Amino acid sequence: MSPVDGGDAVLVAVRLPEVSEAELDASLAELGRLVKTLGYRVVGRVTQARDSLSPAAVLGEGKLAELAELTGGSGKSGTLLPLKKKTKARRSWEQGESARDGEPDEEGAPTVALIAVDHDLSPSQARNLERATGSQVLDRTGVIIEIFHRHAKSREARLQVEIARLTYTAPRLRESPSGKERQAGRGAGEAALELDRRKIRDRIAELREELAAILREQGVRRAHRRDSRRVALVGYTNAGKSSLMRALTASQVYVEDKLFATLDTTVRALQPETRPRILVSDTVGFIKKLPHDLVASFKSTLDEALEASLLLYVVDASDPSWESQLEVTRGVLAEIGAEGIPARLVMNKIDKLDAEALSALTRSLPDAWFVSAHAPADVAALREKLVELFEAAYVEAELFVPWSAQRLVPEVHEAGRVLEERWQEDGVTLRVRTDEATLARLRAELATG
Repeated sequence: MSPVDGGDAVLVAVRLPEVSEAELDASLAELGRLVKTLGYRVVGRVTQARDSLSPAAVLGEGKLAELAELTGGSGKSGTLLPLKKKTKARRSWEQGESARDGEPDEEGAPTVALIAVDHDLSPSQARNLERATGSQVLDRTGVIIEIFHRHAKSREARLQVEIARLTYTAPRLRESPSGKERQAGRGAGEAALELDRRKIRDRIAELREELAAILREQGVRRAHRRDSRRVALVGYTNAGKSSLMRALTASQVYVEDKLFATLDTTVRALQPETRPRILVSDTVGFIKKLPHDLVASFKSTLDEALEASLLLYVVDASDPSWESQLEVTRGVLAEIGAEGIPARLVMNKIDKLDAEALSALTRSLPDAWFVSAHAPADVAALREKLVELFEAAYVEAELFVPWSAQRLVPEVHEAGRVLEERWQEDGVTLRVRTDEATLARLRAELATG
C-alpha cells in the first residue's frame, strides 16, 4: 500500500450536512500537514457538499471528472482503463497558483502522484477512485498508518505499526487484475486472494506473540518504577512534547517539526534530579480520527499515561484549533480509562504568540501553566512547579534500620529525601520525607527484615 515517495498530491473531501465550512477547512489543513509529512507537495483540493459520501467513489460524477482532469485519469471508475494523455489541467485551486509551474510532464501539464481523501474509504471506493484518476489513493487512516510505518524506530513500535498496517491492508486485498486470473473467475484469482489473506492473518498472529513478549519485559521494568513519581506528557501530535521532554530531562530525545515524529515511549529523570526521583515520559501524539487499530496497537505506549502519577496535557498555544485538539487528547485518554488521573494543562510555544494574544489566553486559562520549551527560564519554572506539586503530598517520618537490614538504606535514600541520619549501636535512624504509600512499603520491608 506504500505510495510513491514524494511528488504532488491533491486533497479530497465531502462536506456533510453536520460539518461546517470552518471545520472542513481545519480538517483539510491537518490532512495537508499529514501528506506533507509523507514528503508530498499539496497542489490542490477538491471538495463537494453532499448529504453522504458517494458509495461508488466518494464524489459525484461531476466532481470526479474534475478530479480526473487534474490527475489525467479517465474519469471512469467502472472498468480498468489505460491512463489518457495528460491534457492542460487547471492551475487555480483553493490554495492559489500551483508551486509546480515550470515542472511540466511531457504534455506540459502537472502530474499528481497521490489522492488523499479525508474520509475512511471502503476497498471498492478506493479502487474506483484509483481507476478514475490513475493516481495512488489513500484515505486518512492510510496516510496516518504510512507515517507511523516510516517513523517507527524501536522494535516494539515497528511491531505495533506492522500489526495495524496489515489489519488495514487485509480487507483491501483483491484478486490480481491480470487477464488469465480474471478469466478464471472463481478459480485461481480467488484462491490466490484467500491465500494472501491467510498469510496476513498468520503474520499478525506471529507479530502479536512477539509483541506480547516485549510487553512482559516492559511490565517488569515498570514494576521496578512502581514507586516513582511519574509525569506523562500527553497531547496532540506536534504540540511540542518531545521538545519539552528534552528540556525537562536534559536528554537527547528525537525532536522534529513533523507530525508523529515520536512513536516510542521515552522515560527519563527530571533534571536536575530530585530525591525521590521524578520520572518524565514522552508518549505518542494524538490526532483527530486516530485509527482505532493504531490506538489498540499502541496500548502499551499509552499505558505510560495510565500508570502516571500526573498527566501534563501539552497544547500548542499558537495553533488556532488548540481547543479542539485538546478535546481529541481528552477523548483518547478517556477511551483508555485515563481520565481520572490528576492532570495539569501546559500551554506550550508561547514564544509564537504576541503579547496581546498571550495576555488574553492567560486570563481565560488562569490555572494553566504557560511555557516555551525553548526558554530555559520557562522550563526551570515548570520544573519547580512539578517538584512543588509532588512535595505537597509528602510526609516526614523516622525509620529505624537495624544493622541486619542495612541493605535497605540505599533503597530509603532512593525512595525519599533523607533529611537526617543518626547512627546508633544497633542501627541507623533516618528522618525521611516521601509520600505515604512509599513510606508504608518501606515500613513493611523493614518489618519483614
